Amino acid sequence: MANAPPSTLLDEALDGKGAAVFSTSPAPGGRMILVEDCVETSGAFVVHHLLKRCLSPHSSDVVVFLSFAHPFSHYDRILRKMGCNLSVQRDNKRLMFLDMLVLERLGEDFMIRRDRGKTSEDVFIALFGEIQKAVEVCLSHEGRQHITVIIDDVSLMEVDANGSSNLVLDFLHYCYSLTAQLGCSLITLNHDDVYSNEDRPGLLLKLEYLADVVIKVEPLSTGLASDVHGQLTLSNKGIYDGSGKSRNKVHNFHFRIKDSSVEYFYPGSKT
Repeated sequence: MANAPPSTLLDEALDGKGAAVFSTSPAPGGRMILVEDCVETSGAFVVHHLLKRCLSPHSSDVVVFLSFAHPFSHYDRILRKMGCNLSVQRDNKRLMFLDMLVLERLGEDFMIRRDRGKTSEDVFIALFGEIQKAVEVCLSHEGRQHITVIIDDVSLMEVDANGSSNLVLDFLHYCYSLTAQLGCSLITLNHDDVYSNEDRPGLLLKLEYLADVVIKVEPLSTGLASDVHGQLTLSNKGIYDGSGKSRNKVHNFHFRIKDSSVEYFYPGSKT
């Protein structure tokens, strides 16, 4: 059996919530992780990291990946550099990739198209039906006991919904319900700054309320640096201390993106 990959500061900061996402045994309920980024500093590397962890050799987890941002080849190229072959994972039924850029066939007997009189609501209802069906099929197989649904990204989903944040939120609520009903986990990426000039940041606030873990990827407050690419703040809700009381735990560290990996370190620890 392959050894578990070495832990990073990001893995350690996730603590018990990370274990829920990467669990290889049944859990009483899954968790939701929200990744927020901005134009200056992309949080895509966090999604890639979490995807690789879910598909690691020591795990038997299955991933349902909804991409509104890039085709399969984009993620396959990046994850290959990180030592994970998504094509093999897809062939082995550990990865179900739904390319929403082309809306290809999502099931054996179902075809989703934007034409033929279908509304955005019709498309999202059908899409959730396909996700729910995929999750139930995976859970029915022996050894496939934990499913993670990854959405990249929420802001582009809102574009597909013709700007209806209520429709997007309804869809995410349905996906979130899988965490309690079927023990799935949910990971979403959203762009914090697309709402900066809007009068309705309600979608972002509601996502932060639902999430068990919020990971914010931001540029350095001191400006650009050659050896530090940004800072990452992780807020982990519902951590229980020794007295049984729930509290929030916040971690802050810097990161540097390399060709095939990301280095995480505490502020001031690099010389």
